[in-house]
Amino acid sequence: MRRTRALLALAALAATAGCADVAGLQNDGDLGTVHAPQTLWKNIRPDPPAPGQQPGTAAPVPGLPKVPSGSDMRTVDALSVVRADITSATTEDNGTGRLVDPRAIQRLALCTRAPAGGPDCPVRPPALHDVTGDGKPELITALDIDGRLSELRVYKITNNGGITRILSRRAVLEGVEVAAEHLAVREPTSNPQYTSVSDYVWDPKAGIMNLSQLTLDECQALTDTPLGPDRTRCAR
Repeated sequence: MRRTRALLALAALAATAGCADVAGLQNDGDLGTVHAPQTLWKNIRPDPPAPGQQPGTAAPVPGLPKVPSGSDMRTVDALSVVRADITSATTEDNGTGRLVDPRAIQRLALCTRAPAGGPDCPVRPPALHDVTGDGKPELITALDIDGRLSELRVYKITNNGGITRILSRRAVLEGVEVAAEHLAVREPTSNPQYTSVSDYVWDPKAGIMNLSQLTLDECQALTDTPLGPDRTRCAR
């Protein structure tokens, strides 16, 4: 009986101690009650997008001359492409702001016929990179709306010599990076310690740059720059 009582006492002691043994298991205490996620507004669903109201859809840019066979984006006037695209999207958008910021067309009016649109032109210098893997560079540029918000655009030449928009993204462009046919868009989040990174890759079936991964990068505050302590540098 004494041996039985001793074994029971040891078992009870092990249970209260979180089953500590030579492997080092410890009792973490009361971890609380696990609750299943609760869906809010489960009976409310958004309407499907109307035709032409999908920013991620490839769209031929109208009103541009055909690109001669064998040519690539290096022979195309980037500002003319952006102007034709924004003008067409504004008309198609009908003021809803789904396809393009309603202020974009007024911002484009600041561009002149001077080289690169003049000093006040809000269209960023064109970047040429092969992001589709066809051996020819695509055109990457952005229209800055208000000093913070921008309309990012990527264009590709089609087989028939037309120009098609393969990525449209309205964002606060903290950074845009191209590597190994990937286009990464970095945006700030509500938490200054993190920045959002959207990774886009070419989807030949859809004919667009599709979102393939969304991650968060940890940032550290910049205290040694003239930009101020509220600026951030993100770990890579």
